Amino acid sequence: MIKLKNINHTFSIGRKGHEHYVPVLQNINLSVEAGEIVSIVGRSGSGKSTLLNVIAGFLKPKSGRIYLNNKDITDLSETAHADFRLKNVGFIFQNFQLMPGLSAFENIELPLKIRGMGKTARKQTVEKIMLKVGLEKVGDHYPNELSGGQQQRVCIARALVTNPSIILADEPTGSLDSETEQEILALIRSLNEVLDLTFIIITHDEEVANITTSKYRMHDGEMMAVAAHAI
Repeated sequence: MIKLKNINHTFSIGRKGHEHYVPVLQNINLSVEAGEIVSIVGRSGSGKSTLLNVIAGFLKPKSGRIYLNNKDITDLSETAHADFRLKNVGFIFQNFQLMPGLSAFENIELPLKIRGMGKTARKQTVEKIMLKVGLEKVGDHYPNELSGGQQQRVCIARALVTNPSIILADEPTGSLDSETEQEILALIRSLNEVLDLTFIIITHDEEVANITTSKYRMHDGEMMAVAAHAI
C-alpha cells in the first residue's frame, strides 16, 4: 500500500552560493499495509511534517523511492502527482483549511467539481458522506457557523468524498478540546473499520498515537518503530 525506501531530504540555509544543507529526513524506511492506522509521533522540527509532504508528493526527496498503491510516484511530474493525489489520497488538516465563502456542502463537494463529476452525482455523493460523518443537518452552514468539531468533520468528509484508499492526517485533533478530540478519534477508528481506509497520522499527542495499529517516533529526522497497538 505505502512503501518508503531509504528516503533522505535536506533543506538549505543561507544565501545562494553560501548556503549549507541541514538533514531533515535521514534514511527513512516505512511499510504500511492496506487498512492500517499508523501514527508518526515527534516534536515540532523532528521532520514528521516534512515526511508527510514527501509521502503526499508535495516535496521530492533528495534520494530514495516512494511507492503508493504499488506505483512508484517518486519522479512523477507536478501535474501527474496532483492527478494521482486526487484519485488516491485524502487529507485531514489541523486548521481544517476550509473555504470560508463556501457552505459545508460546497466545501465537501469541491474535489468532485475538480474531478468533473456531474451535479446530480455530486449531490448524491456528498449527501451520503455527510450522513456518514454526522453532518446531515449543517450542509448549508458556513465554516464560521460551525464548531471546531463540525469543521473537522467537514474536513474529513472532504477527504473521503473522492473515495481515496489513503488518508494523510496532519495533527487532526490539534485544534480541538479533549471531548471533541475523542469524538474525532472515534470517527477515524470507525471509518478505518467500515471503509478499510489506510491512515497515516502525524501527531505530538500520545493519546492520538495510542489509537493506531503501528506507531513510529521521529527525532532529528530519524524514525524508529515504537510499538503495535490493538485498536
